[in-house]
Order: sequence, then C-alpha cells, then structure tokens
Amino acid sequence: MELKQVLASYGAAWNETDLSKRIGFLESSWSDGGRYMDPAGTAQGRDQLANYIGEFQARMPGARIELTSDASQHNARIYFKWRLVTADGNTAIDGVDFGTLSDDGRLREIVGFFGAPPERTG
Repeated sequence: MELKQVLASYGAAWNETDLSKRIGFLESSWSDGGRYMDPAGTAQGRDQLANYIGEFQARMPGARIELTSDASQHNARIYFKWRLVTADGNTAIDGVDFGTLSDDGRLREIVGFFGAPPERTG
C-alpha cells in the first residue's frame, strides 16, 4: 500500500465511530505492534489504539481529525500535519505527527505534537 493510502486509512480510523470499522482501517494502516503517543496518552498495538481513538471521540463528540498535508518521507521516517475540527466546524488545534514505517509500509510508530512549538526565548 502506498503511503498516501496508509495515511488516508489512518485518518479515517480517527473519524470512524464504529469500533469494528475503525479496527479495519487500522489493520490496513497500523503495524501489529505499533506504538502511538501524544501529550494526552499512549497506546501499544492496534486494539489499544482503536480504544484510545474511541476515548477521544467520547471526550469530543462530533469532532474529526483532518490531514492538512501530505507526508514528508525519507528512509522509514515520516511527518505530516493535521487539525482537530470540533463538531461546530471550528479548528480546535493544529498538530504534527512524526512516525516510522514498518517493512510492509504500515505505520509502526506515531508521535503526535499539539500546536506550534514554543517561541525561542534566548
């Protein structure tokens, strides 16, 4: 699967409220032992990530994640931008994810950051 398709499936998982469909999206985009982390929590493996996404959806009903860039890639490393859009259509936060790919092209690790980096102070 091409990286663009992997990321489309991964993004769709974040917006899918049906657990079995969400796991289906993650099966095509997330490696078996993949690791996810962001400032709000972590998940190890596909099932934990599917549940983590469900918890996010419960906290933010009707919100969705939109990918706002293609991925930049070199070797097995990637990064891409996204935004969190609330149920009323407002952007709550912009973010960036950094990751690694497994040998089969699925995501092996994602480390997410919320918002822009802090301004330099010195």
